[in-house]
Amino acid sequence: MVRNGRDEIIDARSRFVLATTLPTIPEGLLARGLLQAEGIPVLTKGEGEGPYRMGPVELWVPEGLEVQARLLLEAPPASEDAEPVG
Repeated sequence: MVRNGRDEIIDARSRFVLATTLPTIPEGLLARGLLQAEGIPVLTKGEGEGPYRMGPVELWVPEGLEVQARLLLEAPPASEDAEPVG
């Protein structure tokens, strides 16, 4: 078993695949939060330690949820000014 960023236990036998790589820590944390809010387990790699954290962040998701994760990450952000459809 492996723990993800929210201290949830993830089955280590699951095959994880790279969903995306983001250039900065804040972008990586936001994307991880988006995926976790949708119930997708996420493992992160590349988060630097210490006060000067920098560098890219890789987000890894279970293989069976890769398509869903990529769709969420590629979706344009909802605009507060957008008119409701329907």
